Amino acid sequence: MELDPFVAVGDLSVGQRQRVEIARLLHRGVRVLILDEPTSVLTPQESDTLFANVRGLAAAGQGIIIVTHKLNEVLAVADRVTVMRAGKVVSSRPAEGATAGSLSREMVGRDVEGVEGRRAGSEPGRVVLQVDRLTVPGASGSAGGVEDVSFSVRRGEILGVCGVSGNGQKELADALAGTRAPTTGSIRLHTEDISRRSAAYRCDNGMAYIPEDRMATGIAAGLSIEDNLMLRSYRDPALRLGPLLNYSRAREIARNLIREFDIRGVRAGVPASALSGGNVQRAILAREIHRRPSLLVAASPTRGLDVGATEAVRRALADGRNDGLAVLLISEDLDEVLSLSDRLIVMFKGRVVGTFAVADASVGRLGELMAGVGIGTEDA
Repeated sequence: MELDPFVAVGDLSVGQRQRVEIARLLHRGVRVLILDEPTSVLTPQESDTLFANVRGLAAAGQGIIIVTHKLNEVLAVADRVTVMRAGKVVSSRPAEGATAGSLSREMVGRDVEGVEGRRAGSEPGRVVLQVDRLTVPGASGSAGGVEDVSFSVRRGEILGVCGVSGNGQKELADALAGTRAPTTGSIRLHTEDISRRSAAYRCDNGMAYIPEDRMATGIAAGLSIEDNLMLRSYRDPALRLGPLLNYSRAREIARNLIREFDIRGVRAGVPASALSGGNVQRAILAREIHRRPSLLVAASPTRGLDVGATEAVRRALADGRNDGLAVLLISEDLDEVLSLSDRLIVMFKGRVVGTFAVADASVGRLGELMAGVGIGTEDA
């Protein structure tokens, strides 16, 4: 696992932190190994290697518990499968004979629908986001950021960005959101250069952002969900009474969003930190989409979510695209990128090393580029 031993863990992306945890556990030679979503930071080839090692450890007598929402991984590696829903065991059985459909029904309590593709007859429109030769420093000014990256996202299009965590995706998202300054290059929203504009300015001019660490930077954990839903809108003239906030109107809007996005567990006086990851993510999505932005930057929007919450978030992204929203989807989940995107780019060591129409992309080739294999061929 490629990790810089001199970078502070607090400066690493969520995926890189998970790599540190996996490396630490494997190095210790433990007798019982518990892996929680272990492949979210790995290429398909690295995932295959990890599972080969896991099967070898099990054959040698170690006990392995894998917690995952990726049903293909369950069916490929597990001897037995236990399904939990709402904190209770729904079933426990041998993996042999189980199917992805039967497991997903038990996980959610109903059949899980696929996400609809692009509406018939709709095509991408004008360019909403244009990034030209962008360079962004890495954590604490170290190497490993973004180097000379260019791409565009059009109205009514999802551009997927895939790559192993730690290859510049976090720095790219931060630069687009306005929380990390680029050293060179430009970011244009519509036709305006916003490279040096504040995050608030970008928000007010049509950019929405779902950060990868929903609890640390996506919400104010100590505030209620209703208050969190207002964080992007409190300057809206419709919510003002002179210099004061029209709280009754704001709470009415919040309640409507809670119903529309099926945000559960909301109670008076309960902070947002008490809700599940899926409900927090729905709240962030509701807050961002409610403003009808022209561009949504979504970083790992379904990481750690259960099947039902993942389905809801992916459908919201697809529906937004179909309604004309430009979406930049940054994700280490290849299945997610391939199922939602119209086009995609691959990042490796801060550079774009491949650009594909989704119809022309293969999991094998994407995995190779994510690992830095064959760079410099016609794909890049």
